[in-house]
Amino acid sequence: MNEPQQIIGKFYDNTGLSFSIGNVRCHALKFSFEQLHRTFPSHSHSSNSWELHYIAYGKGLITLDHTPYHVGPDCLFITGPHMEHSQTPDPLDPMAEYCIYLKFESRNRPLIQEKNPEFLNRFLSTGQFIGQDRQNLHPLMQTLFHELEHRSLGYHTVLESLLKQLLVLTVRNLELRENLEPPAEYTLSERNDLIIEESFLYEYRDLTLEKLSSRLALSQRQTERLLQKHYGKTFLQKKFEAKMSAALVLLRDPSNTITDLSVMLGYSSVEHFSAAFRQYYGMSPREWRKRL
Repeated sequence: MNEPQQIIGKFYDNTGLSFSIGNVRCHALKFSFEQLHRTFPSHSHSSNSWELHYIAYGKGLITLDHTPYHVGPDCLFITGPHMEHSQTPDPLDPMAEYCIYLKFESRNRPLIQEKNPEFLNRFLSTGQFIGQDRQNLHPLMQTLFHELEHRSLGYHTVLESLLKQLLVLTVRNLELRENLEPPAEYTLSERNDLIIEESFLYEYRDLTLEKLSSRLALSQRQTERLLQKHYGKTFLQKKFEAKMSAALVLLRDPSNTITDLSVMLGYSSVEHFSAAFRQYYGMSPREWRKRL
């Protein structure tokens, strides 16, 4: 069950998998395994929702609550309710990550209760974590996605068992307290990368080449050369990519209309936004939302 060299995305979001742990109900809403080739913009999830991320291969930059961390293979990070986070792959060695989205509920009661298993309460007390995995989670992730792919007899029961194991081992990682520390200092190259990524991440609508060049203390021509060297893209191509990444995040919120999105992303009309989205993803925003 080793992943191939050329990683193809795997996404499972209609498993119908729910199970109880103590007095809490756990709903496994989404599983994904993919190699990231573009920045995933800053976003957060709703109340009682957690995401488990495991980096299998490659490198990148993770921003948790506006603090950046360099990550590589066997890095585990957790994002709890309303925790802002973004992911930026290394352009030369993009990270491939497993991501599992879980939502917990307990009718008319708080999630953390005395009758819950200790490991569950400790997990639910975690708003964020980032550190190296010391519990050998990779084979467990591979087995879990193998079950999702093949759906053999009794796979729901197997998945439930594997997810409970995953929660226990995740808490054991938390107990080791081997959190990654944000880098105290950056090299010039790392500083430039961080400036570039954060600029496109948060200002995908209004960023200009002149503004980015000023932050980098470079001429506009030097900035274009830097973008070509590290990303193989021009400024306009990189900005277009950033807008399209942001569009997917915004589309997941049903309260945003397509018209709202076109304004948020800086397009002059819904038609221009829809044409750009179709050019990039091969379908209209409405078609993408229906598939979601």
